[in-house]
Amino acid sequence: MLPELAEVLTSARVVALPMTTRFRGIRVREAMLFEGPQGWTEFSPFVEYDDHEAVSWLRAAIDFGWRPSPQPLRGRIPVNATVPAVPAAEVAAILRRYPGTRTAKVKVAEPGQTLADDVVRVRAVREALGPEGRVRVDANGLWNVDEAEHAVHALAPFDLEYVEQPCATVDELVEIRRRTSYMGIPIAADESVRKAADPLAVARAGAADLLIVKAQPLGGIHAALAIVEEAGLPVVVSSAIDTSVGIAMGAHLAAALPELEYDCGLGTAAMFVSDVTDAPLIPEGGSIPVVRPRVVEARLEALAADEERTAWWRDRLRRCFHLLEASVAL
Repeated sequence: MLPELAEVLTSARVVALPMTTRFRGIRVREAMLFEGPQGWTEFSPFVEYDDHEAVSWLRAAIDFGWRPSPQPLRGRIPVNATVPAVPAAEVAAILRRYPGTRTAKVKVAEPGQTLADDVVRVRAVREALGPEGRVRVDANGLWNVDEAEHAVHALAPFDLEYVEQPCATVDELVEIRRRTSYMGIPIAADESVRKAADPLAVARAGAADLLIVKAQPLGGIHAALAIVEEAGLPVVVSSAIDTSVGIAMGAHLAAALPELEYDCGLGTAAMFVSDVTDAPLIPEGGSIPVVRPRVVEARLEALAADEERTAWWRDRLRRCFHLLEASVAL
């Protein structure tokens, strides 16, 4: 059962968190938080997403705020560092924000940059982590198959753990996986899971070796667990540049998985200058705890979005809530 819209709106707060480095084209991350019987929860689809795509994010927020999370199987979640498409000279400083992490995810295929830029950046990460570190790269589907094949060859000397979403479509992922299979570098699917009408299509097509799962886009912890079980592939639980409240949702998802082979992309609270809690879920010793952070009123006030943006988010919540109601009634 859904809560009443008025109940959600009563506690809803909109925040704008400044980021330490430009990432995904933004320097400020907006999010809406509200409180349910289980505690604070988060609704933060990216602003460019339409209402139909954002509904899953609202379903996830209600799931985390009104439904008990599954019993955790572990108390801490190992996480990776996230390296934006920065110059190589900035890599070491970024990695220092993730103390104890053994794994780094490096953004590649940035519009306006070249493969040579990617090679220099990935080399810097490998040198910083040393031979025992784990390096994964994420192209966000921005290469075509030929570009991806060329890039995998160029980056292979840095001993990649996997390549995330090298191409946009499932058919392209099938082809690049076929072309590069002899290299032994796994292909991971992210957008082909979280933005797909059928998140299991990539697994059925044999298009990936592992899946990136994110609690909010997939409709919440319980929905994501069902997808993982049916897909039958290893997974990496990741975030969508969430506040520590959204990160906690991802941590509870990761904690409920029977197996957790890979470090998770849940260290991204380290990308914020400030957060909504006095104890943000930033990595310590390479991991984060499985907790619900205590949201602090003074921080909500300090990070509050302006009136115009708050009104925009409240209108968005109303529209998405009515769409969610309609889908539940079917």
